[in-house]
Amino acid sequence: MGVDDQPSPARKREREEEPADRDAAEKRPRADESEGASLLGLANYTDDEEEGGAANKGHANGAPREEEVEDGGNEEEGEEEDEEEEEDERRAPERRPRQIELRRDCPYLDTVNRQVLDFDFEKFCSISLSNLNVYACLVCGKYYQGRGLKSHAYTHSLEAGHHVFINLQTEKVYCLPDGYEINDPSLEDIRHVLNPRFAREQVLNLDKNKQWSRALDGSNYLPGMVGLNNIKETDFVNVTIQSLMRITPLRNFFLIPENYQHSKSPLVHRFGELTRKVWHARNFKGQVSPHEFLQAVMKASEKRFQIGVQSDPVEFMSWLLNTLHAKLRSSKKKNRSIIYDCFQGELEVVKAMHRKHIVGDEQNGDAVSQVETSDGMVTETSRVPFLMLGLDLPPPPLFKDAMEKNIIPQVPLFNILKKFDGEAVTEVVRPSIARMRYRVIRLPKYMILHMRRFTKNNFFVEKNPTLVNFPVKNLELKDYIPLPKPKGNEKLRSKYDLIANIVHDGKPGEGCYRVFVQRKSEEAWYEMQDLHVTETLPQMVALSEAYMQIYEQHE
Repeated sequence: MGVDDQPSPARKREREEEPADRDAAEKRPRADESEGASLLGLANYTDDEEEGGAANKGHANGAPREEEVEDGGNEEEGEEEDEEEEEDERRAPERRPRQIELRRDCPYLDTVNRQVLDFDFEKFCSISLSNLNVYACLVCGKYYQGRGLKSHAYTHSLEAGHHVFINLQTEKVYCLPDGYEINDPSLEDIRHVLNPRFAREQVLNLDKNKQWSRALDGSNYLPGMVGLNNIKETDFVNVTIQSLMRITPLRNFFLIPENYQHSKSPLVHRFGELTRKVWHARNFKGQVSPHEFLQAVMKASEKRFQIGVQSDPVEFMSWLLNTLHAKLRSSKKKNRSIIYDCFQGELEVVKAMHRKHIVGDEQNGDAVSQVETSDGMVTETSRVPFLMLGLDLPPPPLFKDAMEKNIIPQVPLFNILKKFDGEAVTEVVRPSIARMRYRVIRLPKYMILHMRRFTKNNFFVEKNPTLVNFPVKNLELKDYIPLPKPKGNEKLRSKYDLIANIVHDGKPGEGCYRVFVQRKSEEAWYEMQDLHVTETLPQMVALSEAYMQIYEQHE
């Protein structure tokens, strides 16, 4: 080898100082150009679903952007440039806008099995138990996370040969492991089951619809009259939900998600989802599982109500209405919500007690007036809003009759409504001994009555078996309790129709709950107990041991 052929120190230095990543900087645009030229029908958008925002994490941790690496690379040493190049190439796929091919001719669409699809359960990956970026396999119905090369969905597609997946958040359908997006109108029914949608016109005409729907198994069901799955002793939740589904303004409010998108409460959104699924006419099956709603209830109530523990539907109804109201009210109208618009009425409460029984700040609050008599009795008058009215049943007989059988007493509803006529005295011992008188001064659109059947003492819970005789239609309140005169030209609306009746069967602490509800389009009555939905006669409704009732005001 000659002297000229040997590399001089100056030439070696020039070669080292030559920018190593000039080629790398030019390579990437070329690659992008060739990629764009070969894939014409592409949807070009940034897809950060797959890795759960790993690209953003890279920048947050101080990772250099492409421009910084390319511009500043010339000033670094050769080894550092190589390391930065390798790091840049590793991170580039995460930051670069992903180009997803859109195709309609997927050969695997015939493998989709609608019979196994169930979107009622929590959207968690069946392997990692993560709720981020979850896909449902449309062949076996299982949930998997991600669709990248190392994701569980990608692995499942190779192991099981299942290729069609739907993103449970964006509702986009992909073919794995090929990675292209499927754009086919035959998948619209699956999207509708995953996230039912209602137009405002549909919502207004729901009560006129008499058409039955057909499930995939060939069974018929009525939208709005579907059974609810009893996950484990959750019948108290099921009867409450079925009753609230009959409240037309409440149902219409929750069928349109835009009405409550300002609320960040998971309970509100899960209740809205459940409402849409119950009234959806294109379900794959004629039943709904309230699993996600129950999870939200357990979290919001701090496990006061939970799966596997029987609870009281009256307590649950009271808690649910108050919690939904608190989560729905906006800052502009502080104490207004759809809950109060439907259920809130007002009572005038007159409380008479001896001065020595007054506890702490009991005189404060919304008291209107306070009068003290010469014998030391203090009378306090206040206005109290209410969402439901509790009715006291007469005590059952202690002894058996001549036929050695207990007589089951009966009482008309009007007798126990006299508690609210402003004259009947109710004695209470908590929080202090007092005599109370109640008078209704504002009637709600929907009136909830509950009969106090269960009494708890130091030893056990007793159930009062007294039957309450009540009218199914045209309950006229003004004949039995005094009502305030309407203002101006308003008409006194004191006539109510029954729309839901919750019944308890069995012993206290055990037993089960069922509900009778009315379908407005046909004015027919249905008995619902978990998954069982059967049509019944209105006369049968009045023969049951009513526990909680919802009445609708006449227009």
